[in-house]
Amino acid sequence: MYKGKITIKATDENDLLNIINLWNNGEVMFYVGFPKGFNVTIEQLKQWLNRFNKNESCRHYSIYAENTGYCGETYYSIDFEHDLATLDIKLLPIAQGKGIAEYALSYAINKVFENNLATKAYVEPNPENKKAWKLYKKLGFISKPRPEFLEQNDIYLEITKDVWDK
Repeated sequence: MYKGKITIKATDENDLLNIINLWNNGEVMFYVGFPKGFNVTIEQLKQWLNRFNKNESCRHYSIYAENTGYCGETYYSIDFEHDLATLDIKLLPIAQGKGIAEYALSYAINKVFENNLATKAYVEPNPENKKAWKLYKKLGFISKPRPEFLEQNDIYLEITKDVWDK
């Protein structure tokens, strides 16, 4: 478990060079289908951040750890109509396996549930990403039938506010 201080902050323009390194890292993006990274530019990221920050149903956070620096990202996106939050987390290899992901994803989950933005949240890890599955199981996510209104995918792991609050 990571023993240093972890800081999670709303992503702003000062974080974009770090996000470029994260999103363009093939090792990080491998399990989301981009084994060579996104190949995103700073201009594309500026446009993305501008759109993202205007959307009140989404929040993107940058994760920093003492003695490590920038570690990665976590975010949520709320589907108010279906009372459901989408969650995700990505960490640079240097930050993986230290408990930082558990802390950071818990932060995003807390934001969703403490602010009553949704009563359910889900993730959809790649079936081969054993580290992600271990994290989600540890946090209390369980496999459930995928709601029909979501895009087709084989994986749907959900946690509810009631389970999280226990």
